[in-house]
Amino acid sequence: MKRPLTPASKDLLPVARKLRKEMTKEERHLWYDFLLHYDVKFYRQKIIGRYICDFYCPKARLAVELDGSQHYTEEGRIHDEKRTAFFHEYEIEVLRVYNGIVNTNFRGICLEIDKAVKDRIQELSRKS
Repeated sequence: MKRPLTPASKDLLPVARKLRKEMTKEERHLWYDFLLHYDVKFYRQKIIGRYICDFYCPKARLAVELDGSQHYTEEGRIHDEKRTAFFHEYEIEVLRVYNGIVNTNFRGICLEIDKAVKDRIQELSRKS
């Protein structure tokens, strides 16, 4: 049974707003050149519980996280594992994308996100 989302942590609202204003080059590229006009609604810098997702699609219960080099340190990996475990408690799948891939294979990433969204929507509709 799907667990309802935990309320957003209100203290993260200023942080989420700042992140929206100061998106990385890769986040801007993915948002403005693909997700903003995608057929299924995505939100950017969406607060879910005590975390902020780079991009979130509620219909597919899919979080898309763009990862820079800080995610590949031991500390970064541990933090990401905790976030992913938290999201999985709410049946939210996490798709991690290395920033460099956005720059070198943008079309491929868009196709991967599209497939993940469609697969998740289909999976969730079978469960309900």
